[in-house]
Amino acid sequence: MKKIISIVGARPQFIKHAPMQLELQKYFEALTIHTGQHYDENMSAVFFNELNMPPPDFLFDIGGSKPQGEQTGIMMKEIEAVCMKEKPDALLVYGDTNSTLAGTLVAAKMHIPQIHIEAGLRSFNRDMPEEINRIVADEFAYLLFCPTDQAIDNLKKEGITHNRIFKCGDVMCDMVKLMEPKSKRPVEYPYYFVTIHRPYNTDENSRLIHILQTLNNLDKKVIFSIHPRTVARLLQYGIDIKEFNNILFVPPTGYVESISYQKFSECVITDSGGIQKEAYILGKKCITLRSETEWTETLQNGWNTLAFDDLTQIKTAIHQKPGEHLGPIYGDGLAAAEITAIIKKHI
Repeated sequence: MKKIISIVGARPQFIKHAPMQLELQKYFEALTIHTGQHYDENMSAVFFNELNMPPPDFLFDIGGSKPQGEQTGIMMKEIEAVCMKEKPDALLVYGDTNSTLAGTLVAAKMHIPQIHIEAGLRSFNRDMPEEINRIVADEFAYLLFCPTDQAIDNLKKEGITHNRIFKCGDVMCDMVKLMEPKSKRPVEYPYYFVTIHRPYNTDENSRLIHILQTLNNLDKKVIFSIHPRTVARLLQYGIDIKEFNNILFVPPTGYVESISYQKFSECVITDSGGIQKEAYILGKKCITLRSETEWTETLQNGWNTLAFDDLTQIKTAIHQKPGEHLGPIYGDGLAAAEITAIIKKHI
């Protein structure tokens, strides 16, 4: 039996990995490395339990507070040691995190075929570390699985045109379709659901306060699922969350709980790539606190609105009714099975 090692380390990757692991283990010796990039219990272990995934075979104690270079270097050292011992036939990485970059570089240097799920996405902002990680992962990938036609076009423009590029939908759509029936209305009153964690929204005191003040002045209650990174910045800046009485701050949510909060909200406000997708799949309007998005399809007909420099746009956009929903642009919920079938042919 061929051996595939999947590398995960952050919340969106646990979600993507769940349907893949369940399919892969039918045909391969499917092992998992959890780099520990997200080390909070609610950002990590709870997902393995809730999504019915087997626990990771290898768990590194990396943590998310180290500088990016140091973090990536430690991951590479640990991943390389596992690969030397296990001698996998392929390494599988997801998306655009430092865990993805570390796995890609180890695979390239050890001449192990690398599989990239969520290939071809581009925000065209190379100031974002995620953009660099995507480009490197795609450049060295043996098999590239793209969720959309636009992602394939992006690869072609960069000269990646070999015959191992496949459009297979999005594995996050698999999870949303699977978990949505388990969702329940979390509160009885109308609310907006918020997640904010990216450095350009949290790493400057004045920016973070401006965001919180804007949210606090919205016309409905705000439920803010607060990432450990954002908690750390609030403490660092001495920001008292009690001053924002229109915002209910809640710990990071489990997956079904997150889907529930999104599904029954009046609008989703986020800077997360994955939640933009989830909101679209759930038919929920989204406002993204970024100047660009790799999920450009969600912008069509006003289902997703970018608001960054001028946060007053939030108050306007939140009440604008979106146009026609374009339906299953991220697949039919069967991406993991299709991807696994193609891996079987090539590995």
